Amino acid sequence: MRIVNVSPPSFPEHAPINEPLTPISNERWQVLCGDTAHWRVGVYSPSETGLDDVEELETHDCPELFVLMEGELTLVLWEDGALRELPLSVHHPVLVTMPHNGYCPGGPHTGTALVVERDRFTTRYHRLEELAAAAKGDR
Repeated sequence: MRIVNVSPPSFPEHAPINEPLTPISNERWQVLCGDTAHWRVGVYSPSETGLDDVEELETHDCPELFVLMEGELTLVLWEDGALRELPLSVHHPVLVTMPHNGYCPGGPHTGTALVVERDRFTTRYHRLEELAAAAKGDR
């Protein structure tokens, strides 16, 4: 497992104000803007195209909000010792607190979600093998 700490300000310093923000195409994760010590917003568009492509899940020490903007995107959640797939629906927010990742079934970067999270948090990245071993008690 690896751990990453995010500290404010954790978003671009010079985001346009009162103008459209333009994300870069074909990027997995891109932080667009935020409010120091409060929140940050980004777009998420994974290159993985199916469950077999997902090798690790991440867990934050705070909730994270996903809203599908376009295309198809399926979240992969670790729940009760097993993987669960949650296809997102356009404009239907999902608040995520468990280990997660995602994939675009239509091809790399063909689905895009708006993501809102805190400006300060810790993320733990878990390999699927680690989660499975822990679920079986084989630590």
